[in-house]
Amino acid sequence: MSDTAAGLLQVAALLALLAVVYVPLGDYMARVYSSERHWRVESVVYRLVRVDAATGQRWPTYAAGVLGFSFVSIVLLYLLQRLQPLLPLGFGRGVDGDTVPPAMAFNTAVSFVTNTNWQSYVPETVLGHTVQMAGLTVQNVVSAAVGMAVAMALVRGFVRSGTDRIGNFWVDLTRGVVRILLPLAFVAAIVLVAMGVTMSLTSGVGVTGVDGTTHTLPLAPTASQEAVKELGTNGGGIFNANSSHPFENPNALSNLFEIFLLLVIPVCLTRTFGTMVGNRRQGGVLLAVMGVLWGTLLAVAWFAETHPNGPAGIAGGAMEGKETRFGIPASVLFGVSTTGTSTGAVNSMHDSYTGGAGGVTILNMLLGEIAPGGVGAGLYGILIIAVIAMFLAGLMVGRTPEYLGKKLGRVQVTAAAVYTLTMPALVLLGAGLAIALPGTLDALNNSGSHGFSEVLYAYASASNNNGSAFAGITVTSDFFQATLGMAMLLGRFLPILAVLALAGSLARQKRVEPTAGTLPTDQPLFGAVLTGTVVLVAALTFFPALALGPLAEALA
Repeated sequence: MSDTAAGLLQVAALLALLAVVYVPLGDYMARVYSSERHWRVESVVYRLVRVDAATGQRWPTYAAGVLGFSFVSIVLLYLLQRLQPLLPLGFGRGVDGDTVPPAMAFNTAVSFVTNTNWQSYVPETVLGHTVQMAGLTVQNVVSAAVGMAVAMALVRGFVRSGTDRIGNFWVDLTRGVVRILLPLAFVAAIVLVAMGVTMSLTSGVGVTGVDGTTHTLPLAPTASQEAVKELGTNGGGIFNANSSHPFENPNALSNLFEIFLLLVIPVCLTRTFGTMVGNRRQGGVLLAVMGVLWGTLLAVAWFAETHPNGPAGIAGGAMEGKETRFGIPASVLFGVSTTGTSTGAVNSMHDSYTGGAGGVTILNMLLGEIAPGGVGAGLYGILIIAVIAMFLAGLMVGRTPEYLGKKLGRVQVTAAAVYTLTMPALVLLGAGLAIALPGTLDALNNSGSHGFSEVLYAYASASNNNGSAFAGITVTSDFFQATLGMAMLLGRFLPILAVLALAGSLARQKRVEPTAGTLPTDQPLFGAVLTGTVVLVAALTFFPALALGPLAEALA
């Protein structure tokens, strides 16, 4: 069987798996966030944190919960790293008695709390098992739950009428963890172990090479972190090679399963949205837009990798930086899916992609990671674009725009504009600063357009809370640790504040009935308008930067 045929079968199998779980998982998540019944374990949590689960919150209170919880999480994760010599299970692996440097600890704490999982260190030699499990894995769960909670708050803004309450952050957070992420991650970890992913608390295993030299292969509790790393669209690997490491991703079957994990919740949340707003075709339109973008970018990247230019073309293929276990089709499928879901996990070296395929991975993030986006973040991201699309449509026909029975005025459009402009400002200012300052270019292993692409990718990844990288750039200096850390912080929480402000303003409105002049948002026409808006916003904002980097490289 040819590589192309095998790749198409993998895509078909992936789509079939997603289709099977789409309705039951989507409807289940809608029930989770709509139910008035609390589980006993959840009630215990509410008593411990002294929260009245029956009380709704206004958007500033909801936002205070998000920011307060995240701040405490950053502090605790920072302290775990700094106090690592005092913790158990730090043995072996080169971390005995070692503490993580302050700048690196700050960057890592911010990275995992913001669901970015950018790693400027070698995990198996810097972090012990305790920090990996009690710190990173915990944040993999709760940071994903925060994103889902914010998405549900925005959905309630569209659903509710004449109220200033958009839900309770602590209830949404707890339910996302207890009822969705933990059960799914538990099952996924067992499946991964069955597929050959390692799960061990030992420091490593000794092996003797063919030359008689003894080596130690590091081991870790891999499957538990790998499951929620993909399921929560996190991306931080427990090994430096990430999902190209055979202990994290041993074979083609595990590779396909991991792609399924990183797509399943973002895809099914469109069904959750449709169910909660009472019109499932609304969710179908969002899913169709996500699918068109994902499929188009996959096709472009696949073509670019199978028709390389330059030295790779002369050699007969673009396999440098890719695992022979997966080949080009499975590598590109993983790469496009991971940059489209703010996951950051990689099973191949994106820095080794051709100019066209590397540009696709960057563009996928610059679109706002809505194809289909991160857990929760993808849903509220595409809903923000939907608000902008309806505003533009209203300007064209000369009437006040409406979406899901809510009028979109100055307050709503301002919140959407703040959300939309935050990420481009962080990406372009960060990349420009890194290129302009003396000494920072020493971090690049490549010059010219590819070197610029490495810098652009880094700040696009951090600002979009993705976490993957063009690994030709070295970001261990205090400058990159600090600036990328700030990009992660602002790229996560400024958009969340805009989303919650939008949710609050929508919830206060009374619902208006559609008229003959209302643009139906559950029809293909709106899907086309929404797709065009996504492309238009990204093209106008980032085309000059892309022209200097990946486009120039692809056309060289």
